[in-house]
Amino acid sequence: MPTPTQDSAVRRDPRRWWALGALVASMLVLGFDMTILNVALPTMARDLGASTGQQQWMADAYVVVFASLMLPAGLLGDRFGRRRMLVTGLGVFLAGSLAGSLVDDVTWVIVARALMGVGGALVMPLALAVLPSLFGPDERTKAVGAVAAASALGLPLGPIIGGWLLNHFWWGSVFLVNVPMAAIGITACVFLLPETSDPASPRVDAVSTALTAAGLSVLIYAIIEAPTRGWGDPLVLGCFALSVVLIALLVVRERRSPRPMLDLSLLAQRGFLLNTLAATLVMFVLSGLMFVLPQYLQAVLGHDALATGVRMLPMMGGLLIASRGAQPLVTRFGARAVISAGLVALAFAAFLGSRTSVHDGYGATALWLSVTGLGFGFAVVPAMSTALGALPRDRAGSGSGLLMTVRQVGSAIGIALLGSLLASTYTDRLDTSALPRAAAEIAGDSVVGAHVVADRLGDPALAASANAAYIHGMDLVLLVSGVAALVTALLAAALLPSPRQPAPAPKEDTAMAPAPADAGQ
Repeated sequence: MPTPTQDSAVRRDPRRWWALGALVASMLVLGFDMTILNVALPTMARDLGASTGQQQWMADAYVVVFASLMLPAGLLGDRFGRRRMLVTGLGVFLAGSLAGSLVDDVTWVIVARALMGVGGALVMPLALAVLPSLFGPDERTKAVGAVAAASALGLPLGPIIGGWLLNHFWWGSVFLVNVPMAAIGITACVFLLPETSDPASPRVDAVSTALTAAGLSVLIYAIIEAPTRGWGDPLVLGCFALSVVLIALLVVRERRSPRPMLDLSLLAQRGFLLNTLAATLVMFVLSGLMFVLPQYLQAVLGHDALATGVRMLPMMGGLLIASRGAQPLVTRFGARAVISAGLVALAFAAFLGSRTSVHDGYGATALWLSVTGLGFGFAVVPAMSTALGALPRDRAGSGSGLLMTVRQVGSAIGIALLGSLLASTYTDRLDTSALPRAAAEIAGDSVVGAHVVADRLGDPALAASANAAYIHGMDLVLLVSGVAALVTALLAAALLPSPRQPAPAPKEDTAMAPAPADAGQ
């Protein structure tokens, strides 16, 4: 931590704004990485022959690794130098992106996405951790806001950039676009960022990190494989049991540790626990919806990639508007009322969307997407802020790390569970009785595959059956999401403390959890 004299010198250094620009570019890449991939999934499914389960892994590989490594990545930066580990993270992210653009096999795409997750886990916390060494207290809030806004801006930019790239280039371009921005970030960090570290920080707990990664990975594998193998399959049941054992071992180890990596005792505080639950539920629904929506817009409604990106903007717009407008409402009505109202709006939008039929056009979809975005924003921003405000100041850092990790876990499970629900429903409803076995397997893998087979065979009945089956699965996903949001809203309204609880003042310790910026990450 720089001394006041050093801090003053840093503030007079004009290079700090260039360094901030590099951090903004880095966070922008992470911000639109998930949404840009979701728009690309239907194209990748068609070109690579990826099943729904493989598409889930392409999305989840990044999230699982990110959630598992984010906390130890921050500790690595503290111990060995934040600039050094930030550059390493950008380098790993660049390498994963480059690899993803060059491979032509689903398995290697999943590996590339996991490698990108390693890099993202290093970049996300450390991009904020280096700001105190660059800016004094009078400029630091503006700098944190700029980095946070970059991550938030990635939400609407991802579908647009991804759609444009897919309309003009091959699917690997959605990976390749990360390379120049990551390279600029590496160069700027090397020449503009001062090195800082904290040798007294806790050691990285490799065993807890391994238990987190293994437990979450095995759980996600079981959920994704269940629709294909059956929920009663011995392998699926064994994976569920193993994940429970691994996660239980993690909990026991962390509770016995004098300096735990995941401070699970924080969940004993009702305000923190319930607000974390609300924020995690929002990520669960958002991630699942972002997985199923692009295939509906592209395969069922027949839009190209760019048109799909544009048609996702109502949800992104609603999310950004609500993120900006949540604070005045919290001040006036209290966090509990705003969070509950946001969750009710989310439930209403999901129930409205669950009535989608094959005869509906985009107009009805745009309506419930807009309400969905508003519900997301009004629920997640005050929930995260209030969760951290419920903690003692000296535990805000560990609390923010736990909150971000749990949210990422919710995101991974949302993609896996809601995607699997969609896959099983789609397969059960699809009529492939008149198809050869090989064609039936391709059509049953995904709605994109069914349309490929229908085009090759000149079979409009198969395309119609695939559309009806996919919409039925999507409606069921939205119905489950609506029920989950409504139950969480009732719990929040009944159990959250202090109906007029003021929003907490910004704290330097909470910079590791940028609520509005990370709302969709």
